[in-house]
Amino acid sequence: MKEILPNEVKALLKGDSPVHIIDVREVDEVKAGKIPNALNIPLSLVEFRLQDLDKSKEYIIVCRSGGRSSRAAQLLENHGYKVLNMMGGMNEWEGPID
Repeated sequence: MKEILPNEVKALLKGDSPVHIIDVREVDEVKAGKIPNALNIPLSLVEFRLQDLDKSKEYIIVCRSGGRSSRAAQLLENHGYKVLNMMGGMNEWEGPID
């Protein structure tokens, strides 16, 4: 599984290309703040939302510390999606939040 650092995600968000982020934390965790435009799909629902995702896009998977996003990224990768796991999760995020 490929990984990406939070500061690399922050740099991508400043660019002109669209960035597709999936936050796999629970809804109550996301209420405290998420990366702007991130799509919230709790880890327990990722498998049931596969049809909502586009295999032609690359997704950056985020959670609180990197554990749940790693599991979600592995699941998505096993189903043919292109994913990057953001190491350290929101605990390491120093960019803007919604």
